Amino acid sequence: MKIPYFSFVQSKNDILAGMVASFVMVPEVVGFALVAGFNPIMGLWTAFILGLITALIGGKPGAVSGAAGSMAVVIVGLAISHGTAYVLWAGVFAGIFQILIGIFKLGKFIRFVPQPAIFGFVNGLAIVIAMSQLQFFKGEGAIMYILVGITMLIMFILPKFTKAIPAGLVAIIGLGIMAHYLELNTKLVTDLGNISGTFPHFSIPHAPLNWETLKIIFPYSVILALVGLIESLLTLSVLDELGGKRGNGNKECIAQGIGNTTCGFFGSMSGCAMIGQSIINTASGGSTRLSSLTTSVLIILFVVSIPHVIGKIPMGALVGVMFMVSIKTFEWASLSRIKSMNKPDAFILISVTLITIFADLAIAVIIGVIISALVFAYEQAKIKANVEIEKDGTKIYQLEGPLFFGSSSDFINNIFSVDTDPKNVIIDFSKTRVMDSSGIEAIDKVTKKYLQAQKSLKLRHLSDDCKKALQLSKRFCTYELDDPSYKVARDL
Repeated sequence: MKIPYFSFVQSKNDILAGMVASFVMVPEVVGFALVAGFNPIMGLWTAFILGLITALIGGKPGAVSGAAGSMAVVIVGLAISHGTAYVLWAGVFAGIFQILIGIFKLGKFIRFVPQPAIFGFVNGLAIVIAMSQLQFFKGEGAIMYILVGITMLIMFILPKFTKAIPAGLVAIIGLGIMAHYLELNTKLVTDLGNISGTFPHFSIPHAPLNWETLKIIFPYSVILALVGLIESLLTLSVLDELGGKRGNGNKECIAQGIGNTTCGFFGSMSGCAMIGQSIINTASGGSTRLSSLTTSVLIILFVVSIPHVIGKIPMGALVGVMFMVSIKTFEWASLSRIKSMNKPDAFILISVTLITIFADLAIAVIIGVIISALVFAYEQAKIKANVEIEKDGTKIYQLEGPLFFGSSSDFINNIFSVDTDPKNVIIDFSKTRVMDSSGIEAIDKVTKKYLQAQKSLKLRHLSDDCKKALQLSKRFCTYELDDPSYKVARDL
C-alpha cells in the first residue's frame, strides 16, 4: 500500500487557501439562497454537504462546490408555485440523474465544447462575477469604495513580496479587524441575513412522492442535473488550464450527484462546482483535497460556532476579493487571439460571452456547441472531384472530401456532367468517405442518372458496407476488389 506523501508546506497552503475560499463563499451562497426564496442557512448547508462530498470523492482536487446562482435561478419558479419540499425532491432526482450520467461515462462529452466557447464562458462568467458585486454598493458611501480599493491593492502587491499567506486572507482578516475597532459605518456580512444555525439533519421532504409529484419535478430535475454538470465540468476544464493533474469528469458527475441527492435529504438546495471560489482556492495555493475540505468544514463551523465573528467581516473586503477573482478569471489573451481567429470561432467566443452575461451559462455553452457543430458541418460539406480521361476515353471522377448529409446535395447536382460524359464513367472513392445514409442515397441517385442516360458507371474503392446499402448495387454497378473496410453510419 502506497503511503500518501505529506508536505507541511503544502498542507499549510491548502488550509489557508480553504479559509480564503470559505470567507468569500459565505455571502455568495447566502445571496443565492435568497434568490431561490430559501432561508440563508439552506445555502450554507449546501456549501457544507456538497462541498464536503465533492472534496472527498470529486474529480478535481481543489475544486470548490456549493449553492450556485445558475441552480438557484432554475428552481425559483418551482419554489414559488409548489414550495420548498418539491424543490428538495427535484434536487434528489437531479442528483440521481447526475450519478447515472457519471456511471455511463457521459461526462467525457464535455470535450465537445470547443475552445472558443470555453473562452467565451470564462470571459462572460468573469463579467458576471464583477457585475454581481455591484449590488453591495447600494446605499454605501466612500468607506465601501476605500475598503474595496485597499483589498485589491493588498491582493495585487502582497504576492510580489511573499506567498506564504494568501493575500486575500490577509485583506479579509486585516480589514475585518480595522472595521471592528474603528467602528466603520459600512455593510457587513451579517447585513445580508442571519447566518446562525445548527448542523443539518436528515429528513424526508414533506411533499408526497407520487406520479403527480414526479410529473411536476421531473423537468426541473433534468435541467438542474444538466446545468449543474455543465458548470461543474467547465470549472474542471478551467482549473485544468491553471495546472495540476487533469480532472476526471465522470468521477465529478458521480460526486455531484451523490452530493445533490444528499442535500435534498438534509433540507438543502442543489448546487454545483463554483468557478469563482475554485479559482480563489487555486490562486491562493490550494491544490489538494485538503483545501476544498477545509472550505466546507469551515462553512459549517461558521454557522454553528462563530456566526457573530464572520458576520462582522466588511463586505468591502469580500467584494474586493471577488473583483480580483473576476480580473484573474477573464481570459485576457483571448482579446488578442480574436484578431487571428477565423470568423466562426470569433463569433462563437463573442456570442457565448454575451449569452453568459445576459441569459444563462448553460444556454450559452449549448448554443456555442450547436454553432460550432453547424460551422464544422458547413466547412466539411465541401466535396470536389478531380477529373481524368483514360486512353480508351473513360472518364474518372477522383472524389475528395466526406460524403454525408451536408455535402450530398452538392454531390448530386454539381459534381457530375451526366449529359456530356462519355459512355464509360468511373467514380473513385479512394480519397473520400461515405459517412451516413444521406451519402448512400446520394450515390444511389447519381447511379440512376447515369443509368437513365444509358451510360456505364463503375464505382471504384467503394466499401463493402456501402455496396450492401445501395439498393441497385447488384443490378447496375460493378466494383473493384481493393475496397476500403470502413463502416457507414446509417439507419437501416
